[in-house]
Amino acid sequence: MEELWIRQDPIRLDQLLKLANWVMSGAEAKMVIQEGLVSLNGEVCLQRGKKIHVGDQVDFEGQSLLVKKSPSDMAES
Repeated sequence: MEELWIRQDPIRLDQLLKLANWVMSGAEAKMVIQEGLVSLNGEVCLQRGKKIHVGDQVDFEGQSLLVKKSPSDMAES
């Protein structure tokens, strides 16, 4: 499982897919989410605007990501 470090918590699911380079555009993110190809914490997620938080696991096409907070921003939180 890979780790994806984010600066801002939460992040929307469609934004996360683009940040992870799993899709190239918002339109592609919308399509794969609506087709039920993305799972959040083990359950299919059909909401592209779903808020993803630190500690969440996102799966897509056999790939898994664990969302983590960027260390540089931890001191500011």
